[in-house]
Amino acid sequence: MASSLLSLTIFTPAVAALIMAVLLRADDEAGRRNAKWLALAATSLTFVISLFVLAGFEPANTEFQFVEERAWLLGLTYKLGVDGISILFVMLTTFLMPLVILSCWDVEDRIKEYMIAFLLLETLMLGVFCALDLILFYLFFEAGLIPMFLIIGIWGGANRIYAAFKFFLYTLFGSVLMLIAMIAMYLDAGTTDIALLLDHAFDFGTVEVLGVQIVGGLQTLLWLAFFASFAVKMPMWPVHTWLPDAHVQAPTAGSVVLAAILLKMGGYGFLRFSLPMFPVGSEVMGPLVLWMSAIAVVWASLVALVQEDMKKLIAYSSVAHMAYVTAGIFAANQQGIDGAIFQMISHGFISGALFLCVGVIYDRMHTRDIDAYGGLVNRMPAYALIFLLFTMANVGLPGTSGFVGEFLSLMGIFQANTWVALVMCTGVILSAAYALWLFRRVVFGDLIKESLRSITDMTARERMTFAPLVFFTILLGVYPSLVTDIIGPSVAALVGEYEVATAAFETANAVASAE
Repeated sequence: MASSLLSLTIFTPAVAALIMAVLLRADDEAGRRNAKWLALAATSLTFVISLFVLAGFEPANTEFQFVEERAWLLGLTYKLGVDGISILFVMLTTFLMPLVILSCWDVEDRIKEYMIAFLLLETLMLGVFCALDLILFYLFFEAGLIPMFLIIGIWGGANRIYAAFKFFLYTLFGSVLMLIAMIAMYLDAGTTDIALLLDHAFDFGTVEVLGVQIVGGLQTLLWLAFFASFAVKMPMWPVHTWLPDAHVQAPTAGSVVLAAILLKMGGYGFLRFSLPMFPVGSEVMGPLVLWMSAIAVVWASLVALVQEDMKKLIAYSSVAHMAYVTAGIFAANQQGIDGAIFQMISHGFISGALFLCVGVIYDRMHTRDIDAYGGLVNRMPAYALIFLLFTMANVGLPGTSGFVGEFLSLMGIFQANTWVALVMCTGVILSAAYALWLFRRVVFGDLIKESLRSITDMTARERMTFAPLVFFTILLGVYPSLVTDIIGPSVAALVGEYEVATAAFETANAVASAE
């Protein structure tokens, strides 16, 4: 069983979805209740199994662990494994999914299909973080679009069809370029094994394409193709416009998964492919990414300041916060990458909680308009306290996980480019402006709106949903080594290999210039 722990973790939700689809009838109250309990049991069991993976993981070992490899159809390989970079994304996914199921307990419309979509989505997201074969990674990466497309398109808001297709087409277009790059990698290296590709040196000699000299050659071209996919997934400015629409139209549980887990696939892709496989391409294009990230922080924060829809404001906040991730990754140093990974884990807790906060009052009032609220502290003191905690964590208050991620990222960015770091520091001020502005208008003030006078505070189920998120947001804020001790050795190995590869590139350029 130990040799199949990753497969058990990945496919437990899918097995539950199959059982639900074949054996469970949900055309009455008992059937709908059983669908929810089965989904909760399956996601909880998946989390328990993943704890065994975490318990057996050795952070000092920078190689892939729990490796499973089997022959597959048509000569393809089924290969799984985790290292210090991917293990925490697996844990983030399995930890959040039971909370996601709890958050949609009051949903009644086609609940069986709703739960099946989330269970299949969990399997596909876990597969992305564990796949050690290019084709397997691509299948998981692309298939994840389908359940989220259905979640937005069926259970979303009034403009759900538009938002669902925009989400699907944006992410699909970028992934087509990635598929072309994967084919080129196979033709060059003769393998689709990710572990072997990490040791393969792709050519970085300057080439001419359509009359343009491409510094870094094949590596830069491959980097650009992968960047097209992962930048959309993050999403990075200026290919981020699908995200606010998707968040506004998605149901609460869909927004939580989208912000807390799906966006992290882009950052994970940069760490798994762009930096280690195409270090010269990353070195050549890194300054562009740093400045794109700096622009994203300022621009998204300013746009967030003028939003009237709570979900849209938090969506633009996510664009700004994920920019710290991309900049930290392409700073390509220990602090920057440590901070980027920490920020992704922290953002999973904080952004997920903020969308849940919106969901709590939306379920009661059926509006996300900021002007529809005010003075909620008078009727919902527990809610006000929870919302305050995650608002301050989103701002980066010391003592919360949000502070650690942003601080580490900025330290790494400062070492790479002082001016970029200076611009991105303004995001700390701007985030305080839009986050506190939102909190002030929704929670504080007099309760003057008649429609709010009968609003009730959080239920026991809602409090239970928030409790684990509160715990880990504070725990990682005061004890960040829980994360950094796990990721540190793998990140150090990645940075070391990156520096060796870029040094070889600089030496080759110096020799060419001398000649």
